[in-house]
Amino acid sequence: MTIHDLPPVNATLNGLSAIFLSLGFVFIKRGNQTAHRNCMVAAFLTSVIFLGCYLTYHALVKTVTHFVDPAWFRPVYLVILSTHTILAAAIVPLILVTLQRARKRQFDAHKKIARWTWPLWLYVSVTGVVIYWLLYIRFPQK
Repeated sequence: MTIHDLPPVNATLNGLSAIFLSLGFVFIKRGNQTAHRNCMVAAFLTSVIFLGCYLTYHALVKTVTHFVDPAWFRPVYLVILSTHTILAAAIVPLILVTLQRARKRQFDAHKKIARWTWPLWLYVSVTGVVIYWLLYIRFPQK
């Protein structure tokens, strides 16, 4: 494995996080708090591993891949990328507060913030996979 293998690894980690988040949602709706907790912890750990791999990749690979071709799709890609990036930065404190409230068993407060955290976190995870797919699979940039 080389540093250039990290983009698909990162996409896989984002995809796993989205799966864990979705399962966690299903479990809490069914009243299975233990399975919900386990899925949310798994989503958190997967996201932490992703962040480590992402930062490692960008620290070691000095070039940034720019989406150029096809030109007609570039504005769509940039909207997806910019919303993903902004929300990825914003979601970190929300995740930490949400998990902390659950850990302290402050479930009313946890539920209030989780209503915001969960969909934003899911959006960031899913768009991470979409960005990889667009940049490396659907419209590979040269």
